Amino acid sequence: MLLALDDALSTAVLAGRGADAEIFGVIDLTSKTETRISAISLGRAIQFVANASVLGYDVRGAMVVYGEPGTPSLRVWDCEHLWTQYGGALLQPPEHKR
Repeated sequence: MLLALDDALSTAVLAGRGADAEIFGVIDLTSKTETRISAISLGRAIQFVANASVLGYDVRGAMVVYGEPGTPSLRVWDCEHLWTQYGGALLQPPEHKR
């Protein structure tokens, strides 16, 4: 069952990778303040959260919010898994079906 949920999440995220997203719960370790990141694509949000620790951010409490109200948010472990699994594909524009 977990694999089916993972596949559903991956499919939904790949389909919506160009959608607008916001990131909450990111702490800038230099200034020790929370940084809110908005107006970013879902794919770039996943990339940021997955790699933020090397950029000087604490994302242990981060949450990526996207899609319609009620869409489950992504946590840091979701972003790390998705970035590891799909990487650059998350940054590509979605293909248009004819």
